[in-house]
Amino acid sequence: MTTLLEVSGVSVTFDGFRAINNLSIAIGEPELRAVIGPNGAGKTTFMDIVTGKTRPDEGRVIWGAQSVDLLKLSESDIAKIGIGRKFQKPTVFEEQSVRDNLAMALKNRRGPLSVLMWHATERDTARILELATEIGLSDRLTHRAGDLSHGQKQWLEIGMLLAQDPRLLLVDEPAAGMTPSEREHTTDLLKRAAKTRAVMVIEHDMEFIRRLDCRVTVLHEGSVLAEGSLDHVTKNQQVIDVYLGR
Repeated sequence: MTTLLEVSGVSVTFDGFRAINNLSIAIGEPELRAVIGPNGAGKTTFMDIVTGKTRPDEGRVIWGAQSVDLLKLSESDIAKIGIGRKFQKPTVFEEQSVRDNLAMALKNRRGPLSVLMWHATERDTARILELATEIGLSDRLTHRAGDLSHGQKQWLEIGMLLAQDPRLLLVDEPAAGMTPSEREHTTDLLKRAAKTRAVMVIEHDMEFIRRLDCRVTVLHEGSVLAEGSLDHVTKNQQVIDVYLGR
């Protein structure tokens, strides 16, 4: 497994509050990683830095074998080189069908004019069906996205990100608001996705993380407190004190 993303010595301060404090973290390709920690630990800010939304005061964020400096790229350029992000609240085109949502997300579509002029090729149609099957919505292709359940909308958004073939997928609290069966399907979906790319999941639901069965990074006060298997980090006294004991 080769290192895909390397964050080293990164710090960022907002109005005197140090949200990220000398943070160093790396993820390989392929790899599934869970990131946990108390509120205010810096989890979202970390994702903001990786995706170019927030610029750190110091440190390095290096991408891929060519050692691309992500801090020199715009948000859109970072997305183009293969970093996809899914926020906690699903953002799908509610009035469009599941099929149309996936079609709009396909990697070969760029800009409003190309979307308007676009007609599905056989390859596009096959890819849409493949994605719909992967996310568990192949029987909902003609359904309006707004009529899907909360969990199904989350899957559709993951499918839309997968349509762009990201090498790193950042997923923020996917289990929130899901039924137990939806959570189970989501863990299976993320584990499958992580066989061919890097997937980093921020989550509070410990049972969900246990099902992911992956390396866990614990953040506290903007830096890494512990790292390892879930069993390893949950036995760490510092982790118990600042996070699990709450």
